Amino acid sequence: MEDAVTQTQPAVSGVERESVSLDCTYETAASSYYLYWYKQPSGESLNFLFQQYSGGTKRNEAGERFSVSLEKSKSSVSLRITALEFGDAAMYFCAFSRDTVLKFLGSPEQKPDTSPLL
Repeated sequence: MEDAVTQTQPAVSGVERESVSLDCTYETAASSYYLYWYKQPSGESLNFLFQQYSGGTKRNEAGERFSVSLEKSKSSVSLRITALEFGDAAMYFCAFSRDTVLKFLGSPEQKPDTSPLL
């Protein structure tokens, strides 16, 4: 199975000071992975909002009005925005990545101990 994410809502509307949830489903055979949310205001670059690790840890760069809910049994992750503001209008993107494993091959080379010549 290849890893994949799908955002099921083509558009979401909200009212100022109300809340909305943006939904994302994912497919993976991995047991350990990360899910991300990004925001892209019109004409601007992507801004990192949230990282959710499958093991439970989260990293929130978006502030207290933003929260993420991971439901592994449904393979879904939702971004909830409370107290909507006009500046929240943007494109939102869900992303997925597996853990990165760094393997060391061989052992470190040891240089012979040399004494300075006098």
